Amino acid sequence: MEKEFTLSVFTENKIGLLLRISLIFTRRHINIDSMIASESEVKGVYRFTIVVHCSLELIMKIHKQLEKQIGVLKAFYFTEDEIVHQEIALYKVPTIALANGDDVEKLIRSHNAHILTVEPDYIIIEKAGHKADTQELFKKLLPYGILQFARSGRVAVSKQRKELTSYLRELEEASDHSEQELLLNNL
Repeated sequence: MEKEFTLSVFTENKIGLLLRISLIFTRRHINIDSMIASESEVKGVYRFTIVVHCSLELIMKIHKQLEKQIGVLKAFYFTEDEIVHQEIALYKVPTIALANGDDVEKLIRSHNAHILTVEPDYIIIEKAGHKADTQELFKKLLPYGILQFARSGRVAVSKQRKELTSYLRELEEASDHSEQELLLNNL
């Protein structure tokens, strides 16, 4: 049974890593619903947040394959209830929509959105929330004329208590231990 998974992949900043990560999904014929990359809370470590729909078996295989990639430090996969996530949407609508009464302003407030800029020809509205929330506001703004619409990929953090720095420390200790064993075996 397919369900939605969010992957957090922590990496070094290596050229070509994005291509290698996306090829893992391409080879398995899995469509990526969203993918973003950004710096993480650890200096020099980057986070890819990837959203896909697939089976648990398949996500487990992908997880293992991701962790084998050179430059990938650690990868995790989560279900919807194991993360807190948001997306950001921007809506560009004609300024005249505001002049036609308080309807658009009430709509913006009722959806906890806000106006970023007002120009003579258009206004830019920003809404943060889940995909369904941003899509609902999109549908309600359609009658007023949407000139442009853009939605970010998912930004997510896990609900788990163990921090990335703990995993990195464990990796470093395991690496040090492996190097010590290698030196002892070569004596």
